[in-house]
Amino acid sequence: MGHLITLATNLSHYLIYNKGNLERILASIAIAKSRGARLRVGPELEIPWWLIVTVGDTVLHSWEVLAKLLSSEETMGLYAISGCKPVVHKNVIYNCRVIIHDRKILLIRPKMWLANDGNYRELRYFTPWTKHRKWEDHYLPRIIQAVTKQTKVPFGDAVISTIDTCLGVELCEELFTPASPHILMGLDGVEIFTNSSGSHHELRKLYTRVELIKEATLKLGGIYLYANQQGCDGDRLYYDGCAMIAVNGRIIAQGSQFSLNDIEVVTATVDIEDVRAHRAKSSRSMQAAQSENYYRVEVPFSLTSGKFEEIREDDWRTEKYADVRYHQPEEEIALGPACWLWDYLRRSRTQGYFIPLSGGIDSCATAVIVYSMCRLVSEAARRGDKNVTADARRIAGEPEDSTYIPSDPREFSNRIFHTCTWVSVLSSLQNTNISTMASYHVDLNMDTVVTAVRNLFGFVTGVRPQFRSQGGTNAENLALQNIQARLRMVLAYMFAQLLPWVRGKSGGLLVLGSANVDESLRGYLTKYDCSSADINPIGGISKTDLKKFIAYAQRSFDLPILASFLGAIPTAELEPITETYVQSDEADMGMTYDELSTFGRLRKVEKCGPYSTFTKLVHEWGSIADKVKLFFFEHARNRHKMTTLTPAYHAPDDNRFDLRPFLYPSRFPWQFKKIDEVAAALPDRSQALLADKSKTE
Repeated sequence: MGHLITLATNLSHYLIYNKGNLERILASIAIAKSRGARLRVGPELEIPWWLIVTVGDTVLHSWEVLAKLLSSEETMGLYAISGCKPVVHKNVIYNCRVIIHDRKILLIRPKMWLANDGNYRELRYFTPWTKHRKWEDHYLPRIIQAVTKQTKVPFGDAVISTIDTCLGVELCEELFTPASPHILMGLDGVEIFTNSSGSHHELRKLYTRVELIKEATLKLGGIYLYANQQGCDGDRLYYDGCAMIAVNGRIIAQGSQFSLNDIEVVTATVDIEDVRAHRAKSSRSMQAAQSENYYRVEVPFSLTSGKFEEIREDDWRTEKYADVRYHQPEEEIALGPACWLWDYLRRSRTQGYFIPLSGGIDSCATAVIVYSMCRLVSEAARRGDKNVTADARRIAGEPEDSTYIPSDPREFSNRIFHTCTWVSVLSSLQNTNISTMASYHVDLNMDTVVTAVRNLFGFVTGVRPQFRSQGGTNAENLALQNIQARLRMVLAYMFAQLLPWVRGKSGGLLVLGSANVDESLRGYLTKYDCSSADINPIGGISKTDLKKFIAYAQRSFDLPILASFLGAIPTAELEPITETYVQSDEADMGMTYDELSTFGRLRKVEKCGPYSTFTKLVHEWGSIADKVKLFFFEHARNRHKMTTLTPAYHAPDDNRFDLRPFLYPSRFPWQFKKIDEVAAALPDRSQALLADKSKTE
């Protein structure tokens, strides 16, 4: 047993206000010190958090918080790689890590590679530091000088050299780049890599993150401390935590991915000699001998005690490698959006959620996610989480001196969860309520409201529109469907505003939308209908994944009624049912939901246009030309709907981070002509593909 180091990495809910952020940072430092840690890493931009609205004020207030951190006794005797904040250097604003120790700033390390695609547009606020392995003097503001007695500190791409080891810094996206900084730092002798991250949740994304962290130290050797934010950022993202510590390519400690905890600290005690032994390889040494030098900020401080000492059994991790915990995608749907909804609910200071139920799987899934949120709240309350309990009491309308504990998820659900089933002459028998989740439920027959609007139109114009099945035109048929859909939205907001009053309470409810990612991509929804809401927890999730989630919830949440939704035919229920016709989503769309998910993945993830999509699918699906053209035609002509889409949980796409135009030549004349030319020259393989499919079935 050689030189032992106890390390800590933490994640927290940061609610984007300075006082609360400061309190949580100090609390996490206190926990780390109580476990014997001498190095603590926090998430990216942990002082202001990611949502930077007013840059000038944010910079000022971040310095004020950092001054309080430097002044605090809690930070003494600990390397607090903390104070992640924006810094203006020579009139340029950078996303920075500030490394502090004993009321001194050792180094300000600016981020070098910025995330500027998908959800992230860091270049709105920050500039990357492009002077690799170079540093400059940064002159500190007077509020910091008064505490540290320093006038200037190193600013740039440098590392920290202690008495016994060497520390390096990566910032979030830098881990995901092909030439990550840890490669050159490791070759120059850095043994401990620290990463302050702001990485959001996407279904199936954690595996990529874990593999990158393991790979970072597998070839190089080293210790990797990864801290990530956890919680809702006030936008469409949920940061899914999962702080980790890795040694030589193995994960030795892992935090929770989804949690309602305000603070979680992950610690481990490791032997630095393991890193040195791992690096004792000839090929690595040859490359390291040629590596360029980093400027080292030398400090008279040691992370190890220099002598043998007792350590906590729970923290000794060199031999006890941890099995990485992964959630199945259906579990991620149950947990991620539920945590996101809880953050929104408690931060908006509203009294609960309202969901209009259509009887389909989408609104059902939305309701089940709310129920999952209630389960998480009850579990936290039973564990004695005072913060969760206090929020639950306020949301449920309890007085300040209340002793109420939301220990029963069904009872808590009835207090804050409100549902309404829209019933009409067009409704089918599959319209099923979900009373087993104990929501406060009402039923509404819409026929009189819809009839009144139709009669009003007839009174004004002298003509009465009819459905297609009754002899009406396509224009009449579509207009009558949209009347019902938009009336649902109007009524949903009325009920959300007044149901608390009906129950003798004050305040209002947030309306939840339930349009899935596939329908939004295809444009299979009415603008300003029931898809228009305050927020949408399933707007980034495909119908295919939602079905798997419902099957999982049926078993795990003991909700047998959900079985009836799995076999139900998806339908909008906006046209009359006849002996020969029942409206079906897939028939209306001209494609199945599974096909739609495939089109969406090819368009967004694999960046395919119409022709590329056709060439990728023709050998697998056969005669696919017409369906490919139909998808891109409908996607293009309905793009305008995306501009008003309800903010949705990103997992991974809510269709609003796609910054492409919303007015396209929807018939794609050049592309479709090329598809037709190639399709005409290909043999018809549809019958052979059907035969192959029947054999496998």
